[in-house]
Amino acid sequence: MPKQSLKNLLAEIAGCTICAEHLPLGPRPVLDANARARILIVGQAPGKRVHASGTAWDDPSGDRLRDWLGVDAKTFHSGAFALVPMGFCYPGTGKTGDLPPRPECADAWHAKLLERMPRIGLTLLLSRYAIERYLGPEAKRNLTETVRAWREYRPRFVPLPHPSPLNNRWLAKNRWFETDVVPALRRRVKRALA
Repeated sequence: MPKQSLKNLLAEIAGCTICAEHLPLGPRPVLDANARARILIVGQAPGKRVHASGTAWDDPSGDRLRDWLGVDAKTFHSGAFALVPMGFCYPGTGKTGDLPPRPECADAWHAKLLERMPRIGLTLLLSRYAIERYLGPEAKRNLTETVRAWREYRPRFVPLPHPSPLNNRWLAKNRWFETDVVPALRRRVKRALA
């Protein structure tokens, strides 16, 4: 049987309800996948603002992420980037921010999406959820150690903290991230897009 097209798979994902009972605002999968994509960004899950707009990374976290990457919004949404979070729908709010992404999405959809995006050469893992899934036992003891060891995961992966404003304290404590990792990340992105 022939493989389902990416367009049909995305239509199927748009109608997904596998974790609907756990979603306070109901299902609204937000992702952006394209067969031309060269860079995969695996984040956490959409926040309320992204849930409302339906556009991936349409929030302050997205602004910071695009700054880290050295790209504008037009390039970011041009199809060169695949924006595939761990959880595709807004999971709700907890005590210190949004709840963790629902695990059902990655289990049900990630492999199917990746096999339909053959040009991906660089995968950015934003947050411990993406790092744990994609690096598994190769990840270090915690997010800080894993991000600090980013060179060990080349050329395929770059582990990153989530660009949320909630991580301002982490960024202030780990200045090496913006002086060492961000310039190298911009160079990698520029090469991948060339």
